[in-house]
Amino acid sequence: MDNIAGSKSSLSWATNIAVVFMVLVWLVPTVGLLVSSFRDRDQISASGWWQAPFSVELTFRGRADISSASQDGGVYVAEGNIFEDPEVQAAFSSGEGAVTAFGDSGRNPTEFPAGEVADLGDGETLVVNGDGSYRFTSAEEFGNRGPRIYFAASTPPQFTLDNYRNVLTADNMDRAFINTLTVTIPATIIPILIAAFAAYALAWMQFPGRGLLIACVVGLLVVPLQLALVPMLNLHNTVGIGQSFVGIWMAHTAFGMPLAIYLLRNYMVGLPRDIIECAKVDGATDFEVFTKIVLPLSFPALASFAIFQFLWTWNDLLVAKVFLPSADESKVMTVKIADDLLGSRGGDWGILATAAFVSIAVPLVVFFSMQRYLVRGLLAGSVK
Repeated sequence: MDNIAGSKSSLSWATNIAVVFMVLVWLVPTVGLLVSSFRDRDQISASGWWQAPFSVELTFRGRADISSASQDGGVYVAEGNIFEDPEVQAAFSSGEGAVTAFGDSGRNPTEFPAGEVADLGDGETLVVNGDGSYRFTSAEEFGNRGPRIYFAASTPPQFTLDNYRNVLTADNMDRAFINTLTVTIPATIIPILIAAFAAYALAWMQFPGRGLLIACVVGLLVVPLQLALVPMLNLHNTVGIGQSFVGIWMAHTAFGMPLAIYLLRNYMVGLPRDIIECAKVDGATDFEVFTKIVLPLSFPALASFAIFQFLWTWNDLLVAKVFLPSADESKVMTVKIADDLLGSRGGDWGILATAAFVSIAVPLVVFFSMQRYLVRGLLAGSVK
């Protein structure tokens, strides 16, 4: 009974597990990137994104308030709550926090446990309790400023939109977004138009050398684009389109053409021959057959390549660095993030996560809105 056509395979469970695994491998980093984009920089450095809902222990430094200092039994006393210090108040805006340890030096900020009276020498003592209250005593009168207090405290989870404000309002980031669309949309449409004509010719028109051309297209699929960057840039400089939007459109068109022709040709070959032959018997030309029959029926394949080309062009950094001017007004988002945000804020993980998520937001929308066409286009020609 296992070999009966249409029966369910006994290994379907393995397929389901593999699909779930691949979905998780793709989804988990994306979720982590999204969560990190809303977190505070210090909390990102202290804990992983999966610990975002929980408190994080961080090290802070404040200053004892001596404005209300008093003298008690021959010693000067300053009391207050370290969480109310302006330097650390922003991290405890909700009023929650628990001091776990403290110290008087940045070299060892957790030298003493919370609640223990620390002898600092020279007649000075300091105690910081778990609720943030402190008591500093000194045998001598305080100077102009209170002493430094270093402490480690459990901070509540903090989520903010400041990272998005910094990224979206960065210098010329709006211009970079427009430049990315200016590059991506034509670089997606142009190769589709050219490849559709070429694919129809290779699929349904008879002419000498057709088989050789198909072999060349397949061979070009494995040629790395890095080999063609310098020769193509020299050619563009010779014809006068070097480092311009026209130049990068032509570059992306050339690099995407082999895959476009391969996908579309495989799909068009699988179309019913009877429809095309009947149209030709009725007097339709090849152009009419292509525009009125083949092109509408090939929409799934066109959409699948459009997704590939859009994602590749939107996320491209190397080709944009080579074929676009280095001026700030010509940068696309990937170059803007790499040169400006990554270069100047290499340790600010919140900014980098936000910039990365902003850059993939549009491709995610395009992919999920057209993914059904992607599956149909990739499966075209696999079953005869």
